[in-house]
Formats: sequence, structure tokens, C-alpha cells
Amino acid sequence: MQVKMADLPGIGKKLSFLTAEGKMLVLIIHHSGKRELYFFEDPDGDEADYSLELTANETRELGAQFLGATYQPIDADTMKMFKNKLVMEWVELAPQSPVANQTIKEARIRTKTGASIMAIVRGDEVIVSPEVDEVLKPGDTLMAAGKSDQISSFKALCRGEEV
Repeated sequence: MQVKMADLPGIGKKLSFLTAEGKMLVLIIHHSGKRELYFFEDPDGDEADYSLELTANETRELGAQFLGATYQPIDADTMKMFKNKLVMEWVELAPQSPVANQTIKEARIRTKTGASIMAIVRGDEVIVSPEVDEVLKPGDTLMAAGKSDQISSFKALCRGEEV
């Protein structure tokens, strides 16, 4: 990322951030404390695609969030370690799936794939920790947890492919 700073006589400072994608953010900090943030899809454009006025407190909070004050993403090495340990995925149950219209117990999904159903979304209804007698209906969105390979098998089963 390229960062440029310039004085704006009688106004304040201008900070320009050119991203790796070739987009540009411009922050104008007025002597009065007012902040204006501009987004340019085309960094050579004359008019911003989007602008936003921020207070000093909002600017500090946004900066703190960018720095990771409340959430720190997991680094790549840690993600590699977790990749084979736990994956959660939302998958829609296809009508041609062999487990469609069966109860969770009858479907034996954990036995077949190793994955566990954590929740079911059916229209506006959300069924959290469904009981084993819950019938899986075509069009249900199933939230499952398992290892990466188990989730792959679960997805195939939900699509109606052989496991």
C-alpha cells in the first residue's frame, strides 16, 4: 500500500492510500477536527465514488479496528493447523439426496461422513441442536461441523452424490 501525506493550507492534512488493487482512499483531516473519507475506484478520477464524514472519535475507533483492537485474524500457519481440525459449513439439502425426508437418526450422517449437524434453517425457522428424530427436508440448509474431509463428504451426500 502506498501512503502519501500532503498539507492543505488553511484546511489541514490529506492522506492518500493507494491499495494493491489500484483503488484509493483519501482522508482529509481538517484543523477543526472534522474528518472526511473518500473512496475512489479509479485513483485518477476527479470525483469520489463514495464519501463519508467522520468525527474524531469515529476515526480513532475505525483506526483501532483496522489495527485489530477487538479481533485479530488467525495467521496462516495457525489456520493450516486448524484446517484439518474443525470446519463449519452451511449446505442446502438437494431433493435427490439419499438423506432427504429421513430423520437425522435414519440418515446416519455422522456414521457415513463423520460430520455432525449443528443446526437446520427451514424457511424462517432455525432449529439449533436438532433432535435425532428431526426430519431432513429438501431445501433445508444444514449447518454441519467436522474435519475438512468430513465436510467434503457431507456436502457430496447433501448434493445426492455417492459417499
